[in-house]
Order: sequence, then structure tokens, then C-alpha cells
Amino acid sequence: MHAEPAELTSPALLEARDLSKRFGPVHALSGVNFTLRHAEIHALMGENGAGKSTLIKCLTGVHRPDSGSTLLRGRAIAPASPRDAEREGIATVFQEVNLIPHLSIAENICLGREPTHLRRIRWRAVRQRARAALQRLGLSIDVRRELDSCSIAVQQLVAIARALDIDARVLILDEPTSSLDRSEVVNLFTIMRRLRDQGLGILFVTHFLDQVYAIADRITVLRDGRFVAEHSVADLPRQKLVGLMVGRELDLAAAAPAHAAIQPSSTPLLEARAIARHGCVEHADLSIHAGQTLGLAGLLGSGRTETARLLFGADRLERGQLLVDGQPVRFRAPRHAIRRRIALTPENRKDHGIIPSLSVRENIELALRARGRARLSPAASRLLADHYIRILSIRTPSADTPVSSLSGGNQQKVLVARWLATQPRLLILDEPTRGVDVAAKAEIIREIEHLRRQGMAILFISSELEEVVRVSQRVVVLRDRRTVAQLSGAQITEQAVLGAIADSA
Repeated sequence: MHAEPAELTSPALLEARDLSKRFGPVHALSGVNFTLRHAEIHALMGENGAGKSTLIKCLTGVHRPDSGSTLLRGRAIAPASPRDAEREGIATVFQEVNLIPHLSIAENICLGREPTHLRRIRWRAVRQRARAALQRLGLSIDVRRELDSCSIAVQQLVAIARALDIDARVLILDEPTSSLDRSEVVNLFTIMRRLRDQGLGILFVTHFLDQVYAIADRITVLRDGRFVAEHSVADLPRQKLVGLMVGRELDLAAAAPAHAAIQPSSTPLLEARAIARHGCVEHADLSIHAGQTLGLAGLLGSGRTETARLLFGADRLERGQLLVDGQPVRFRAPRHAIRRRIALTPENRKDHGIIPSLSVRENIELALRARGRARLSPAASRLLADHYIRILSIRTPSADTPVSSLSGGNQQKVLVARWLATQPRLLILDEPTRGVDVAAKAEIIREIEHLRRQGMAILFISSELEEVVRVSQRVVVLRDRRTVAQLSGAQITEQAVLGAIADSA
């Protein structure tokens, strides 16, 4: 339970009044109101396409609203760029980390606002300031290190440190925890509470309900680009929040855990024996049968994504053996795995998934072409795209809309559709629900169970342990890039998975 912020009678710290924004025929925002107060953490919730990112971009000068106004401490502002917003004391960290990989951590934190003397950058001062910004996050790291050499989690923290480097009054965090493990989330929340207690207003966007109820003071809900409701966290039960977000009652238990005993065929569809690659995976063993969902669990950095890439041929094995239907295989490239009807939706949809310049329909067709299938006729292409847009509830004006114009969660569903179109025997899903709203998660989970019941083998990777436990008949646990446990049936619980991780330390 959270107490109401102290300064309820003072002018709002940041306020949006009747903001509207259109992109062609799409109404991204329609008369949205939002109020952020001093010394509070305010969660902004809604399905993908609800208008959350557009509202943030209007508040921070990335987009100009078509109508409405923005006030900071009761004073009208109209930032024309993120730099203008920073000058007003509004700092933002977006969901996709937009830093410069080949620069150092220090250069990224201070970029564009480096301390100078006689027109020359004072590099010692840059490094000192970067260290001070990182210390606010409890992170100790060599600030001279090139950013590209850091993990995604560290890059996310560097982006937050850069936002805190200015004298911010407002901190906007758009999915800041998507690449953080549990301990890093706890650390970030400690910092957020400290900043709130110092008087900052924090706008927090996340799809994790547990995180909202752990950290937020108030919640604003958007749906279809419109304001729906504003409540204190203490007055808004979770089921009601979900109902407000999706506009209907949602049965979160519709796809129940599928832990009933399954009699697999004697020969696994895919088996990995002691597979390894230097710097990626030290030793991984797993087997997947038709009609099973195998969960791959482990903390950030445990080797989950790296294992998936080895299975798919995106990275080459250095040691160990892969078998398909009991026969040894060697995938030298993803196309070899695709020909064996193995599919992978990658963790990083921005760099390794969507082709932004292509339409939704063209993105869905890509994997079929990789299998060597001739180009579909226009009618067949439309039927294929429309089918997956419907069953996965992809929110798009049409199949010919550029995929780059969709929200992140809808882009993720386009990737899932791409591989479902190939009718794979094995579907590897690496973080398929990351950045996806509650309703879309439920739809994806239901589709996974439907595909499994039809006989497909599924390797399911998620940083949300509850999801792994919920969908899997078997779970392989990784720690420090090694397989440390395999669980099945009634053994699969969150406590058992966490216990396996701890016991292997």
C-alpha cells in the first residue's frame, strides 16, 4: 500500500491537458489528460497502441501535439526537441536504448553537455561526472569502457545515468526494467524511491503489474489513445486495472499451467548434448519432444539467448552435438535450421527481427522466402497476413502498413506471425512477451498452448519466471552459461527453479 504524495494541493509538476496527436488516419492521442505531482512515482498503463509512447514523446518534444497544452509547475511549455525538454528539467529514458555503441560510457553519459575549458573538453571532469551519475545507480564500472562491450542491462543503466546527469525535476522511464534482472530491478526501485523522496516526479511505464504495485503511488490508464482513468495504487485492485486497460473483463487464468504428465516419443525432435561456444555457452544439455513446451530459465546472463542462437545456427557450435530426430546435424547458418522446420523469434526485435522499411504483410512473409518458397500471389499474401493479424490481434490499420509505425508489442506479434506462417516443427520463442501488454501476453500464451496441443515443440525463454512455470511441461535451468537442473511435471514451481539456481552457486 502506498501513501498519497504530500504535495496534493500544490500545482502539478507536469500536466498534459487535452493532448491530441494524429499520424495520418491513426489517432494516436485523443484529448488525453495526465497529471504528475511532486514527489510521486506515477505509472502510465495501457495496451500496446494505447498511446503511452506517443504521450511521452509529446511531453518531451519528440512530437508536436496537434492540439492541447503542456504545463510544468503551472507554466505552459512547448518543447520543440528533447534538448528543449532537458533544459526545462525533463529527462527521459526510452524503451529502446539510444546511445552510441562505439563511444565510452563516460562519453555517452555526458554527450552534448561535456564540461569544457577554452573550448576544449575536460576529459577528467567528464569521467568524474560519469562516475558520479553511475554511483547514484549503485553501479561501479570503468567509465572508459566502450559501451558496445557492455551487456544490454548495463547499457540500460547507462541510459538512466545519462538522464540523471542533468538537474531533472521530472524523470520519465519508458520500460526501464525490460533488460534488468531481479536484483537490478530492486536496485533501480531503491534509487527511484530516493529520487521521489527528494521531490522528483517520476513517470514510470511498464507492462509488469507486480512492478507497478511494488513502486507506484498513482496509475493513469490509457486505451486506444484516450484517457480512461486515474487512481491511487491503493484504490485500484489488479483485476480492475486489467479491465480498464483492455476494456473488458480478462480471465488471466484462461491458459492454466499445463503440467500434466506427457508421454513423449522415444526420440526427441531436437537434442543438444554438451553444446558450447566460448564466451556464450559453457555447457548446455537439453532435449525437446513434439507436443512439449520446454522452458529455459535462468537469471540475466545465464546463457538463455546464447543457447537459443546455437540451436538455430545463428552462432556456430565449438563443442558438443546437435541431433534432429536422433540424427546428428550441424547448422552452419539459420537457413539450415529453417530447412529442418526450426524457427526462432529473437530477443532483440529492433536489430535482429523486423525490417522497418517493409510492411506488416511483407515482414510476415520473410521466413517463408528463407525456406525457398516462391513469392506468394497477392491474394494469398493478403490472406496469410490477415489470418495472423486476426488470430494474434495485431493492432495495425492494414496489412500494408509499415511495420515501423506499429507499437513495440505489435511488432513482436508480427515476428511471432512470421514464424508461425512457416508451420515449424520446433518454435524457439526468445522473450516473446517482452514489451507486450497483459492482454497480448494472454493471447500469446494461449496460442503457445494451442500450438503445443497440435504437436509443435516449443522452446520458451522468458525473464518472467511465472510465465516459464505456467506454460512449460519441462524446464531447463541455466546458471553462468551452464545447465544446472532439469525439472518436469509437478516439480515445476517458481521456488524449485529459484532453488536450482541458488543451489548451483
